[in-house]
Amino acid sequence: MSTLGLCVVALLVICITHWIYKWRNPKCNGILPPGSMGLPLIGETIQLIIPSYSLDVSPFIKKRLQRYGLVFRTSVAGRLVVVSADPEFNHFILQQEGKLVESWYLDLFAKVFKQGENRPDGGYIHKYMRNLALSHFGGESLKAKLLPQLEELVNKTISTWSSQESIEVKCAAAEMALHFGAKQMFSYDPEKSSIDLTEKYINFSKGLLSFPLNIPGTAYHKCLEDHKKALNVMRDVLNKRLSSPDETHQGDVLDHLIKDMKVENFLTEEFAVQLMFGLLFVSFDSLSATLTLAFKLLAENPTVLEELTVC
Repeated sequence: MSTLGLCVVALLVICITHWIYKWRNPKCNGILPPGSMGLPLIGETIQLIIPSYSLDVSPFIKKRLQRYGLVFRTSVAGRLVVVSADPEFNHFILQQEGKLVESWYLDLFAKVFKQGENRPDGGYIHKYMRNLALSHFGGESLKAKLLPQLEELVNKTISTWSSQESIEVKCAAAEMALHFGAKQMFSYDPEKSSIDLTEKYINFSKGLLSFPLNIPGTAYHKCLEDHKKALNVMRDVLNKRLSSPDETHQGDVLDHLIKDMKVENFLTEEFAVQLMFGLLFVSFDSLSATLTLAFKLLAENPTVLEELTVC
């Protein structure tokens, strides 16, 4: 009996050792870059999600760049991935989208942004999305339309801030960025809306990297619920536009989408809503972070602020 038990234990140890070896040395048709797979199943997810308040590159990325170079492999969120900080390699990958490589998203991103479907026209759709974004937020639009509007909004917002005792810059900047982006997307007016989109997007952003446990009270559950509410706001606006096609809305993104829905087969009402949500999230997340950082650096460098004020 003891001999049989020892054999079972030995076999179990061999199986576990073999499994760990295969985990740390995944099969590949080519040569994988250097890196670490971390612990079985969870990989290096814990190290990645540890919060950092540094303005520098994430400690998780920085440490591995120093150890392995500009391209390394790791495992996060149950997926084996290759991380690249090489500009030339990244440019090549983007150029080969739909040819040598296919777009892929983490499970949560695929779920909330509806990017999980493998479609034969995926390359064309992504090209359309890029062109749409460039036509409304590219260099020409930035100079001709966006910068004057943004300057007006910033001046108005700062004037409002000056009458208050204190300001939570990050939240206030997020609100300003969201209102500006939503106005470009579908002429959003926060004073006429019954739902605070800023709060929904902030909660959504917090829940993206949370543990995917869909139970009331968790950040993930709140993320999904606020995602639905934000989409409903955009669906309502889209339905109103479709019911009154003769009404003009100053050429925002939604007008562009409604016009293209007549000629693009893939561009359904649901796709248009999901696309607006995604574009607004990208602009909101990046612009709010940039504004917060700008205020911080200007406050720490009064001489620079003085030069800008004089100019």
